[in-house]
Formats: sequence, structure tokens, C-alpha cells
Amino acid sequence: MSRFRISSIALLLCALLSAGQAGPSANDFHFSILGDRTHLGSAEVYERVWKEIGQLHPDFVINVGDSIEGGSDSRAEAQWQELRRIWGRYPFPLYLVPGNHDIWNDFSRRLFEKVAGHPHCYSFNFQNAHFTVLDNSGSLLLEAGQLRFLEDDLKANRNRAPKFVFFHQPFWIVFLRLGSGEFALHHLARQYGVDYVVSGHGHQLVRLQRDGINYLEVGSSGGDITRGTNRGGGVADGWFYQHVWVTVKGPRAELQVKQLKNQ
Repeated sequence: MSRFRISSIALLLCALLSAGQAGPSANDFHFSILGDRTHLGSAEVYERVWKEIGQLHPDFVINVGDSIEGGSDSRAEAQWQELRRIWGRYPFPLYLVPGNHDIWNDFSRRLFEKVAGHPHCYSFNFQNAHFTVLDNSGSLLLEAGQLRFLEDDLKANRNRAPKFVFFHQPFWIVFLRLGSGEFALHHLARQYGVDYVVSGHGHQLVRLQRDGINYLEVGSSGGDITRGTNRGGGVADGWFYQHVWVTVKGPRAELQVKQLKNQ
């Protein structure tokens, strides 16, 4: 699918959002992370994942992008409407991360922002934790405007903990597997005390760590996993339908990957 670079004008629309006042350092809450739904995805699996998340009663849900199949201006609104039907069954807030299937041009970006209720890059607080959501839907890397937004946002929330950074395409895997932390995102994460960097896109669970920063590619919550399983990959290699349950207490977070039942 064709990818388009996000325009500099669009970057000016990035904004900070707050979902609750700054709380005490003793955080005490739970949230769920939802993996990719699309690219030859299974709507049935996605709905089953939501049902399991609903039984956990999280304070909110955040995804890692690729909610719709996308790629068509004429079909995009109907695809988002289909998802609203599912989301409307559950009472907790949902924060969306833009994926390359969600945004492919200016029209789709505006539609994403309308559906999501916030700009394509933004941040929010929950109790004393901080969350930054970036947009690399149109580029494997994080472009300069995204990195400036991230630095300004982390600087303004320096005293909050823990800190999470979300974006869709996990370019960091290549650097970390080569044993390198020499990339701009990692420098900022280390400087401002980011605890977790979370992405999706690959439909495979990947967990890496460097300099105390935890990097996570969340596996599929409905997106196709046959490209892994057809090559002999299985649960041990991260190829299974999943969601992530996060417990935040004080300045620390514990992430538990939950395999979809009855796979």
C-alpha cells in the first residue's frame, strides 16, 4: 500500500490532552493494550479479544494502530463505523494510535482524528502516569516534527512516572537487535526517563530492553499471523492472538501478555 509523508501543516495540529489531574506518586490503576486488528485480519478474533478485555474492567484501553483495513477513501468511514458498533458495548475510554492502515493521506488523517476525538499525535495523563502517542503511519522512522513533539512533551512532564510512548511501526527493533542505542528516540527516552516504548505493526510479540527502557511490539489482536506460523513460528516465538494487561502501582508498571483463550 502506498504511504504518504505526513505534511508539516498536519504536524501543527498535534496537541496535548489531559485525562485526569496530576495525581499522587502512588498510582493505582490498570489498562489494556490492544494489538493490530487489520491486514488480512479476523473480525471474530478482534471481538473475542474485546470481550476478554471487558471482563478485566480496565480503567482504559489503548491500541497500537491498524484498526481498519484502510487504503480507500470511499470505504474508510464505513470501516470506522463498524468498529464503533463494537466499541460502544464497553464503558471505558479508548485511546487510538494511528497505524499505516488508518492513515494513508490527508483525508484519512482528518477522518482518524474525527473518530478518535483527538489529534493524530497527542499526550494524556492518568493519575501521575504519562502517555505520549506519536504518528509514524507514513514513515518507518519518527520524523523530525514527531521527535520535537516528543521532546517538548517529555520535558513538560518530566516529574511524572511511569512514562509510556506509543507509536505504530517498531523501527527500534533493528537498532536494538544490533546492540545499538544510537538513535534519537532512545536518546530522548533515556534523557527523560521513559519506561516503556510500545508499538505494533508486525503482529508478533517482541520484547527488548536497553538502558532500563522496555521496548514492546504487541502481537496481533486480530491481524493476520499466518506469515509467522507458516514459517514454523508459534507461541514461543510470539505468534499468537493476544492483548496486554498493565498494572500500574506507584512509579512502576507490570505488563502481562494474555493469550486469547481457546486459540
